[in-house]
Formats: sequence, C-alpha cells, structure tokens
Amino acid sequence: MLISKLKAAAKLGISWVLISIEIPANVLLFNNESGTQRLPRIIGVSLAKELIFSGRVLDGTEAKAIGLVSHVVEQNEAGDAAYHRGLSLAKEFIPQGPIAVRLAKLAINRGIEVDLKTGLAIEEACYAQVIPTKDRIEGLNAFKEKRLPRYTGE
Repeated sequence: MLISKLKAAAKLGISWVLISIEIPANVLLFNNESGTQRLPRIIGVSLAKELIFSGRVLDGTEAKAIGLVSHVVEQNEAGDAAYHRGLSLAKEFIPQGPIAVRLAKLAINRGIEVDLKTGLAIEEACYAQVIPTKDRIEGLNAFKEKRLPRYTGE
C-alpha cells in the first residue's frame, strides 16, 4: 500500500516529509522497483550509489535538496497532503492543450531513456503531431488576441 502511494506521488515528484523513514533507500530502490536504473538518471551515479549502498533514509526536505522530488508537503491529519498538492498541480495542467501535454510527456519519457540526438528526434516527431491540430491554431490565436485559449483536444 505504501509503495503504491509512493509511486503515485513520485509520478509528479511529490514527497511528504518523513515518509521515507518507513522504507530505507536500498529496500525501495533495489526491490524490483527499477531504482538502480532510474535513480542515477535523476540524481547522478555517485549519489545514487551512496544512497543505495548505504541504505540511508532521506526525509522529504533532503529528497528535494538533491532533486529527487519537486515538492515537499507537511502531512495533514487525513494523511493525504501529497494527494492535495498533486491535485493542485493537476489543476495547473488542465487548462493547457491536452494534445501538446500528452505529446510533451511522451517526448520526455521516451527521450530521457536514449541519447540526446535520439531524444531530439523524438521531440521533433512529437511536435510534428501537434502542428496540424486545431488546438495549436487555437493557442496561437489566443496568444495573438491576448485571451485564454479554449482547447478542445482536436
């Protein structure tokens, strides 16, 4: 249960303070969770080795300081502070063009797994899919007319 909550929060880079006290880094990261491959890509090889080899436990503030998470929130009585922070982030994402956001996510997720040249080709291919959309035209028109865009996902 706790690992699934951590995975859900981690998708947005959210941590709640002291949550990692319950799970040492080497247990979470070397327990078929892809930590030995993903962690070095996020925080660098030497720091990833240090954390995995030592099993050191980081609190949310430390995790944010090394770039492991984007946000740290104090836990509330209901135990859903990270959920609410994620919800507020989602509310920022919703007004954006859904096609562009989906393809940007795809470009980031696929591009980070390959070399830069291939990643740039992935980005270009994703952007090419945005060019013919009605949403792109709406975004350009809204910018020109100094108004908020009304995206339809087309």
